[in-house]
Amino acid sequence: MRAFAEVYPDEQIVQQVVGQIPWGHNVRLLDYVKDPVERLWYVRATIEYGWSRTILIHQIESGLYKRQGQAITNFNQALPQTQSQLAQQLLKDPYNFDFLSLSREAQERELERALVNHIRDFLLELGVVFAFVGSQYHLEVGDEDFYIDLLFYHLQLRSYVVIDLKTTKFKPEFSGKMNFYVAVVDDLLRHPDDQPTIGIILCKLKNKTVVEYALREMSKPIGVSTYHLGDELPEPLKSSLPSIEQLETELNNVELEITDDQFNDNQIKEGDGKSYP
Repeated sequence: MRAFAEVYPDEQIVQQVVGQIPWGHNVRLLDYVKDPVERLWYVRATIEYGWSRTILIHQIESGLYKRQGQAITNFNQALPQTQSQLAQQLLKDPYNFDFLSLSREAQERELERALVNHIRDFLLELGVVFAFVGSQYHLEVGDEDFYIDLLFYHLQLRSYVVIDLKTTKFKPEFSGKMNFYVAVVDDLLRHPDDQPTIGIILCKLKNKTVVEYALREMSKPIGVSTYHLGDELPEPLKSSLPSIEQLETELNNVELEITDDQFNDNQIKEGDGKSYP
């Protein structure tokens, strides 16, 4: 209670915001979040989305505050201002898929199947108010068949959300394919009362400058984000660890040193005339 009073000296904030969530939530926020701006962000998100204490802790541990709204998009030019701001906030970068048990070499269909099999966790990571429509969703265009990796509907935006999964680094041609998918969904599925369809390209890696150029002339709203698998190491840690080649070289050096030491020991044993076990 003393800590609570110290971090919230403004009684108005307590009454209008912090006091709207359970005491257990407040205790966890005091324990885990030290930055006051970030802490109030989690409080408001808890009120808006009705997070349980477990979900709140999960969102804090996954660093949601720093990931929310960080995707690269063209929403400012492709959507009305009121919708573009809300749509920007619904995208994260990176998405945290630590609930999957996949290797870094997993193919796109493996990633898609794993996400569908863990749809509850996937929806939690996407954010509430997402409704799952289908995977490999069939579209027929000009007597040709096309399949969307994942199709969702966002209840707050009132728009379809197309997700294209890529297990490689972002390439400019990905945006052209997504532009096509979004245009088709707008024509074939979108209700007159729906807002424009949004496309999300989820890649293993991306180059910010390349993405910005690729999206600059696209007419449809598209965002590009990355994802993180549970068995992967963060980039800063990867750079500080030795490569496979370096490890192999070090192991070879160790083997050579052991061999030399054994040879020297044998020479001593043979030269002093004594017997050793």
